[in-house]
Amino acid sequence: MQRLSEIKSLLAERGLRPRKRFGQNFLHDQNLLRKLVDDANVCQGDLVLEIGPGTGTLTETLLERGADVIACELDEDLADLIESRLGGRMQLIRGDCLGRARTLSPQIVDALQGRPFRLIANLPYQIASPLMVELLLNHPACGGQWITIQNEVADRLFAEPGISQWGPLGIIVQWGGEVTRLANLPASCFWPEPSVSSTMVAIRPRVLPADINPSAFARFITQLFTTRRKQLGGVLGRDIVQQAGIDPTWRCERLSVAELVALFQKESSRPPASDSPPGEAAS
Repeated sequence: MQRLSEIKSLLAERGLRPRKRFGQNFLHDQNLLRKLVDDANVCQGDLVLEIGPGTGTLTETLLERGADVIACELDEDLADLIESRLGGRMQLIRGDCLGRARTLSPQIVDALQGRPFRLIANLPYQIASPLMVELLLNHPACGGQWITIQNEVADRLFAEPGISQWGPLGIIVQWGGEVTRLANLPASCFWPEPSVSSTMVAIRPRVLPADINPSAFARFITQLFTTRRKQLGGVLGRDIVQQAGIDPTWRCERLSVAELVALFQKESSRPPASDSPPGEAAS
C-alpha cells in the first residue's frame, strides 16, 4: 500500500499536483484504508467498483485481496498514471462515473455486465450523493457501498425527523439501505488536507418493496421537501394526508421514513385529476 511519500513521488514524476476542481484529496492513512476493505469483506473473485482511484492506493489493496476491480477516473493524467502501473491487473474506465440525468455511466454498466458488485471508494465529494442514491435505487446488483464521504453528507445520512439535516438524501438512503458509521477521519488523513472532515460509512441495501417504484418515491420525497415549511394538508390535500394516518397540520420535516412511505402510497393511489397537475392540492 502506498505511503504519502510514494503518492507525492508518483505525481511529481509526471509533473502533477492534486486538482481542486476534481476534488482530489488523497487518503493515505493505511489503517483506515484497510478498515474500509475489511468491513466490506472483500474476497478472491469479488467484483469491486472504485470511483476516483487516484494513484491506486486503494486499488492496490483491493487487488491484493484478489478482487476484480473496475475503476473509473475522470482525470486523464491520473488515468494514464494508474493504467501504466496497474492496467494489466484491473479494468480502467476513463470519464465521469455519472452520465445523463445522474445515472450510472453506460461504460460502467457495460463493464459490470450485470454481475453482483460492491462500491468501495474514497469518493470525490461532488458526486457522492447522486451516486449513492443511483446505486441504491436502480442497481440491485450492487451488494453495498463502502465509501468515504464529507462529514456534512454523512450527517444527512444519519439524520432523524425534526432536525435541519433531515431531508431527501437521508430519507431515500435510509429507506433503501442500512447505514453504518465506520470511522471519523480528520483532515490530516488526506493530502492535501481538505477544509472539512470526512466519515467512512457502509450502506447495505435493503430488499425494496415490489409495490413501490424507487425512482417515483425519490421524486416524491424530493418534491415534497421543496415545501418543507408548509402544512401537508395544504400541499397534498387534507383527505390524502388523513388517509395516511397523518395530521394535515404537520410539515414533512417531522415525518419518519415509514410515515413518508405511507403518504407516498396514498398520493400514488389518488385518481388523476383532469383539471390539475398530479400531486397538486385540491382547492
